[in-house]
Amino acid sequence: MSGRVLVVDDEPNLREVIRIVLEDEGFVVREAADLSSASAALAREHFDLVICDILLPDGSGLDLLRAHGATTSFAMITAHTTPATLLSAVRQGAVEYLSKPFDIEQLKKVVAKRLHRPVALTEASVGDDLVGVSSAMRPIKDRVAQIARSDATVLITGESGTGKELLAKTIHAASPRAAGPFLAVNCGALPEGLLESELFGHVRGSFTGAVRDKRGLFEEANGGTLFLDEIGELPLPLQVKLLRALQDRKIRPVGGNREITCDVRVMAATNADLRSLIENGRFREDLFFRINVLSVALPSLRERTEDIPVLARVFLDRAARRLGIEKKELQKDVMLVLQAHPWPGNVRELENVIEQATAMEPSSLITVGSLPAALLTGAGDRGTRSLGMHLPAEGLDLEAHLDTIRRELMRQALERCGGIQKDAARLLHMSYRAFRYHAEKLRLTTED
Repeated sequence: MSGRVLVVDDEPNLREVIRIVLEDEGFVVREAADLSSASAALAREHFDLVICDILLPDGSGLDLLRAHGATTSFAMITAHTTPATLLSAVRQGAVEYLSKPFDIEQLKKVVAKRLHRPVALTEASVGDDLVGVSSAMRPIKDRVAQIARSDATVLITGESGTGKELLAKTIHAASPRAAGPFLAVNCGALPEGLLESELFGHVRGSFTGAVRDKRGLFEEANGGTLFLDEIGELPLPLQVKLLRALQDRKIRPVGGNREITCDVRVMAATNADLRSLIENGRFREDLFFRINVLSVALPSLRERTEDIPVLARVFLDRAARRLGIEKKELQKDVMLVLQAHPWPGNVRELENVIEQATAMEPSSLITVGSLPAALLTGAGDRGTRSLGMHLPAEGLDLEAHLDTIRRELMRQALERCGGIQKDAARLLHMSYRAFRYHAEKLRLTTED
């Protein structure tokens, strides 16, 4: 089976990144910077997949799609995605779409799906959010094997960023379906017409621009697992069709007159209260009972602060691998700051903070000054009190701890004085020279 890919984008760095990633996966990759060179490449040779930007210097990528979509698979990419744009692209033959910026794992999944290559679940995508020793996580980790043995539907609940998709991948990887595909779709990210085609597929001629048959995710995930994220956002008409698919294990593509049998395990996730949506008439009660055969509630990071140190170290390792650098160390006082933060974005926010600090800190030691200013902004008296009067059992670096308090109070003083360092120094009874010295040492800018 061939694997020839044409990448069409006017950003040379993006083309190069995609080419390197796909060549490492064993694909043959060609590049084109505009519509005319892409058309010439398609006239010269056959490609199994075209990854094409919608906005090109000399026209629209949709023109290329209209001209060649009947014979070649297209995945459209754009930084200006709207529901209308996505629906137009799909109706004209696009089988996939990527919104900039997209991550490398997402790109690999799209290409593997279209070219029917198996996707190996990597360490970066499986199980990291299940790391932890807290009492809140132990029962969940203990249940993974039990849930994996079953083929029943699973409902995973929890706040955004708690790791619902990673839990679903972990269950899939431990299940008898592990050799099959794991496919995911966000039910709240697509308009209804596009989502129906994405889930169930469509037949050629079923609507304007449907130039060929398209397999839906239920059919693509045959023998594996389909993960429906944010299922509470699923429109009511599609809830009826999903319920029938789950009951009968059959789907009917848009515009089709025959049913297709699918062997798929469905897992769903939501951060909404589905029972409240049922009371308001926005979610079907019969669908709720169908997807809620097995359920798992993931705790927020605020409920598992004991896990923050081990999660932070996992993310340190991961960030170093991604950036191709030596692993960095965390100063003890940094962990106090991390454990005092409320983490409204949960584990996802923690990972982003660690990766940002790793990328921006030039030395091998991440200190409080290495952390994003936004992490300390708003912590206010709560953060200062919790850091100022509590001595951990393992002790702490007192000078670094004092720097943490100093930086936060200096930041508040700057904020109160409109960024004027002389006024902030007077407010803290410091000399201007001392204030400037500590501001530079702690990397505290006027913008902070």
